Amino acid sequence: MASFFSSMIITFSFFFVAVFAVASAQLSPDFYASSCPSARSIIQDAVSTVVSSEPRMGASLLRLHFHDCFVNGCDASVLLDDTEGFTGEKTAGANVNSIRGFDAVDNIKTRLEEQCPGIVSCADILAVAAHDSVAALGGPTWTVQLGRRDSTTASLKDANSDVPSGIADLSDLISLFSKKGFSAKEMVALSGVHTIGQARCFVFRIRIYNEKNIDPAYAASLRQNCPSAGGDANLVPLEDGDVDGKVFNNDYFKNLVSMKGLLHTDQQLFNNGSTDADVKAYSLDSASFFADLANALVKMGNLSPLTGTDGQVRTNCRKVNGS
Repeated sequence: MASFFSSMIITFSFFFVAVFAVASAQLSPDFYASSCPSARSIIQDAVSTVVSSEPRMGASLLRLHFHDCFVNGCDASVLLDDTEGFTGEKTAGANVNSIRGFDAVDNIKTRLEEQCPGIVSCADILAVAAHDSVAALGGPTWTVQLGRRDSTTASLKDANSDVPSGIADLSDLISLFSKKGFSAKEMVALSGVHTIGQARCFVFRIRIYNEKNIDPAYAASLRQNCPSAGGDANLVPLEDGDVDGKVFNNDYFKNLVSMKGLLHTDQQLFNNGSTDADVKAYSLDSASFFADLANALVKMGNLSPLTGTDGQVRTNCRKVNGS
């Protein structure tokens, strides 16, 4: 009986790998070469413009891609508004009053529809915009695979269960990322995107008033902009020292070593044992961090994409075609 179940598990594993490989193989960096050759330049120009005027938007667009891919794959479900048929993902615990950049995506989509109507998917817009945002802020570059299609539904339930919360402990983070196929080291590399962007007082208040694994002077400085009551929407850079949250480097990891992680989930990566060595290594070697992050982001972009005739190419990223 044991060998039977072992055989079944092995067979299923090969099936899963084969299906994933087929889906990934259908993605290509040249997917729009003939159908919309200007797609990449249109997205890059739009991202460059919006990030130049509001650097925080770079982190927001990157976060949209992450929060999309971690919920049933990279299918632009995070962009869908609620309908009578389903409640979308925008009001999930990790998203509500937090994820942003929808107007920027709408602008990109409008420009693409004018040039190449019905061709470029919203899921691919998110993937390219994430890359171009990181590049615009001085981060690594990678080859963006294209050819994803868009979902026709979204799931609030799955968003609540699959996207990490700001209060998750290390063991929970490792488990959640493992379910998506990421190692603990890849999780640490992906967490390094918190070198850019900002967080609301509401998200880190408990940490700066109650947790002990934080530099006292850093906590005191944060309390000036985050009172124990009120000021929930007050913003602070995710990385100490990056006033506008717009410089992409490895200082995030240096801060963790100095016990200056802003979020509970940030500091969980250091001074807990199993990922300490990875954090310290990245704090000393930015090139290694950039390389590992780029590889992890490629892997994330390949999470269960809809390809071929699955899904659709939405003409409005906020709603399903025909609705």
